[in-house]
Amino acid sequence: MKIIAVFNIKGGVGKTATAVNIAYAAAASGMKTLIVDMDPQGAASFYLGAEEGMKGQVKKIIAGEKSPEEAIVETDYANLWLLPSDERYRKMDVFLAELKSGKSWLKNLFKPVSRKYDLVVIDCPPSLTLYSENILQNSDYILVPVIPTTLSVRTYDQLLDFCLQQKIDRKKIHPFFSMYERRKNLHNESIAEFMSAHRETIDVAIPFVSEIERMGVYRRPYMDAHPESEIAYLYRQLWKSIKRKLA
Repeated sequence: MKIIAVFNIKGGVGKTATAVNIAYAAAASGMKTLIVDMDPQGAASFYLGAEEGMKGQVKKIIAGEKSPEEAIVETDYANLWLLPSDERYRKMDVFLAELKSGKSWLKNLFKPVSRKYDLVVIDCPPSLTLYSENILQNSDYILVPVIPTTLSVRTYDQLLDFCLQQKIDRKKIHPFFSMYERRKNLHNESIAEFMSAHRETIDVAIPFVSEIERMGVYRRPYMDAHPESEIAYLYRQLWKSIKRKLA
């Protein structure tokens, strides 16, 4: 079982839309996929129809007193399951500080279900905390959506610096461009400069379209609602690139 963390220090960069659509693409390709909503805001859970979350079960699951399998729910899509969010994730730094095995809690969390799923996709909280550090340390692949603007590029550099300080393997970090607007010169210039400096970048840019924001209205992955669209094709290309790297 492989673990993908969809992460960015900043919010509002298309992180949840990426996590949901990548998980959907993986499931559609035949992989048994578990999407894990670890953002206390619970947007991925809302998109997939589980807005009630885990109802306060997270502390027992993190402590190993309860199997995550008891909280995992089926989605409407073949090969795709969801471990919903819980508002108590806001207290995760406190929970982890109390755990003897806090540094490896993520690996331990999925041990009971490791033979059931091929892939875990984590929608991470937008922050740099002990909690997010642990997710980054224990994931096999870190997918970073980057908007092609100065501030978003700056946060990517901050993430690289953080990983260097915490001895997190930077080879597993792979950015791609999100919310790209072709008509903006700044976006085009930023992409060219960024890709020249960061060879680890996936050569896929997901355009900004209002219909992606409407995932919250129809509560389905964009790829399911618009399977023949250009953006669905780009999400599939993004998934294919990730799959090659994981292999």
